[in-house]
Amino acid sequence: MKSLGIACASGSFKGVFVHGVLSALESINIRANAYAAASSSTLFTACAAIGKAREVGIEYWYQAIKFSEQSANNMSQTVLQSIREYAPMLRDRLFLPGTPRLIVATSAVVTSEGAEETQGNKARRLGRQLLVSSARGDRTWVDKHLVTHLFDSAGSDNALQLTANNFDEVAYASTRMLHAWDIPAWIDKQPYVDASYTCSCPAVELAQLGCSEVIAVATEPGDLYRDLFQSALVPTSWKDVPIHIIKPDLDLKVLGVDFTGATKDGLRAAYQYGENQGKEFIRKKGNRVGGN
Repeated sequence: MKSLGIACASGSFKGVFVHGVLSALESINIRANAYAAASSSTLFTACAAIGKAREVGIEYWYQAIKFSEQSANNMSQTVLQSIREYAPMLRDRLFLPGTPRLIVATSAVVTSEGAEETQGNKARRLGRQLLVSSARGDRTWVDKHLVTHLFDSAGSDNALQLTANNFDEVAYASTRMLHAWDIPAWIDKQPYVDASYTCSCPAVELAQLGCSEVIAVATEPGDLYRDLFQSALVPTSWKDVPIHIIKPDLDLKVLGVDFTGATKDGLRAAYQYGENQGKEFIRKKGNRVGGN
């Protein structure tokens, strides 16, 4: 039996485009068997998994802007407020029988030295250094201290099972960029940082987990990379599993949406642009996606 996976890329406020795509797919009854998210795409991807992407819609992003203003652009507080707003609904519905599988990528800190650097007062400086390293494609620190952990609502590994009990911790940990998030992230008392350091868009991971077809939704034009360091591309197939990539054709900054800030008009325009790109993708693919 064919199974469809939808993987959503990180991108902070630029994720509004991805949300628009998910809403368009939902509007024509294209639902995935498994959804996967990284970083800021976690909450709205979870909404898609329970069939609520359109219902939550653009209001999700207006709320995010409001939370950002209330917290004086403190990204940790902004994310935590969004989790408090939406997690109760998600926890109630994500883990019911018949709900599509949800995978959330995170970056686990696996050394004591890395834990000290990421969870203490050195974190912001390290975060800035990692941004510089990412521009150079230098993964030295990451390869030494981090590994990808996939928290999976249908997982068999109890330590990495996504549950109602750990959902809030996982959702926050997946977003924690060191240069701008000042509250440390822990899952079951273990240190974590943003998924993007090791996994920006878990598309290949969905193929590896058994999906026979994958849609990857990006937040940037051009190539879609597997991590912040652009060490490898998300391919258009993995071991005969096709990976379709939906992406904007322009930088969303043109519309008024950047990574850590956006205008209300910009959010609306980017969300509608995502809807249009999603519908155009289906128009071109016809009934050849996900068995629809």
